[in-house]
Amino acid sequence: MKLQNPFRRLFAPNSLRFQLLSRSLLLIAVLLVIIGLFQYVFMQRFIYENKALSIQSQIQGIPPYAWDLMAGNNSDFIPDKPVKPDLPENGPPDTSSEDPDHRFNHGPFFFLDSSIVLIDSEGNYSVISNSSINVETPPKLSGQDYQNAMHSQQRLNYKVLNQSSGDEQLIVLQPIQTKGHLLELVQVSLDTKPLKDMLIQQLFIFLSLSLLALIGAMLAFIPVLRKTLVPLSKIVETVEQINVGNLAERLPVEQGQLEIDRLAVSFNGMLERLEASFEAEKEAKEQMRRFVADASHELRTPLTSIHGFLEVLLRGAMNQPDKLDKSLKSMYAESERMKKLVQDLLLLAKLDRSPMIELSVGELDGMIKEMAPQLRVLAGTRKVSLRLTSNLRCRFDEDKMKQVLLNLFHNAVQHTDSENGAIQLSLETSVGGVELSVSDNGSGIPEEHLPYLFDRFYRSDSSRTRKYGGAGLGLSITKSIVEHHGGRIRVESVIGEGTTFYVWLPTSDGL
Repeated sequence: MKLQNPFRRLFAPNSLRFQLLSRSLLLIAVLLVIIGLFQYVFMQRFIYENKALSIQSQIQGIPPYAWDLMAGNNSDFIPDKPVKPDLPENGPPDTSSEDPDHRFNHGPFFFLDSSIVLIDSEGNYSVISNSSINVETPPKLSGQDYQNAMHSQQRLNYKVLNQSSGDEQLIVLQPIQTKGHLLELVQVSLDTKPLKDMLIQQLFIFLSLSLLALIGAMLAFIPVLRKTLVPLSKIVETVEQINVGNLAERLPVEQGQLEIDRLAVSFNGMLERLEASFEAEKEAKEQMRRFVADASHELRTPLTSIHGFLEVLLRGAMNQPDKLDKSLKSMYAESERMKKLVQDLLLLAKLDRSPMIELSVGELDGMIKEMAPQLRVLAGTRKVSLRLTSNLRCRFDEDKMKQVLLNLFHNAVQHTDSENGAIQLSLETSVGGVELSVSDNGSGIPEEHLPYLFDRFYRSDSSRTRKYGGAGLGLSITKSIVEHHGGRIRVESVIGEGTTFYVWLPTSDGL
């Protein structure tokens, strides 16, 4: 069973190895077939041309006057020496020691299984021999073909003729000349079947060798492919070990294969994003847990207070005007505090889900000047100063920015002395935008509290904040609004000297 598994994985249709192997072999097979077809076409032309050149050479090797003798015609070019007409039955004898003029006796035997025709200058058609077993009469071309061959300047004149019987004939035309005079035209035709048989045999040999080459390539390609896919197998093994509790695992990125390395880099990036996402989700769950606990605590305090006052009233305090008035005022204050807490929680939920912020281009200093009387009322006897640069345009939601300014100003009021407190609002240009700052001369914030000031329900001074009805949500709301404007908020504080909040907003050109 263990021996079957590797082959089953290798030859499974959906296996990457099988697909690479099959497609590569299919591509090679198609290329070999195309090469074989081209080879057949070019080899056919090459063999036909070589055969025609061989026949032409044999025709030129026979004396010109011999052709008339073989055709039974008289010729003015017959040599003085007599011609021996007898020919041996078993083919041409050795003529190396004979007179060159006697070579014509053996000429026709060079064209076995062929037909020889002599055409004179007047167009007379004389059959010298017809040794072809496939045709009864030699093929006859048109007069124009013979005229073209007689006067052609080509070194070799041949053509392939397809007959009505389905046979194919190779026809060679060769003019016979003596001392520059054109005598006759020799036509030699032979069946191309032996040549085609040789071509088919060569093609069969080529295809057989190609098949053997494909089998050898498959056997050699399997281990090469297996070794090539080793990095991919390592990635699969590593991925199988990764789970929610082991997202820190990473894939090797330098394995000598560019595509695999890019895949590993991309996968590592995905793991980093997943890990960050899980960490963010974990942190969000922890924040939600703290949020629910803090919200429950903040709501429990006013509810407990109201419940206590109601018990006092039910025990008979309602009949005592001074206690009744005090209890009602306390319950009203607690209900107001609870109402503000619920409103802040709803606002944070809206900002987290789908903030309704409508940005428009305007001048921020005009909005601050408009709110100045309200701010001075909130400050009471504290000193309020404005240092605003005019004509600083940016995109902002006026209602939301008023809330930001009120939250920061209210925070400054809470942390400054009512008699000697001083609050300053500044507006000036900054790199790529405008910067609004709210400074006070209060007690300051310890450095260890600064990183957590914008966390929900966080209070650096719990007693003072509770005294003024705060729940630690104002700065969280402020930060969320500023970030939805595309801006930033930061804080600087020195113990005993005061605190400054800086709000940076991009200009209209930067959005």
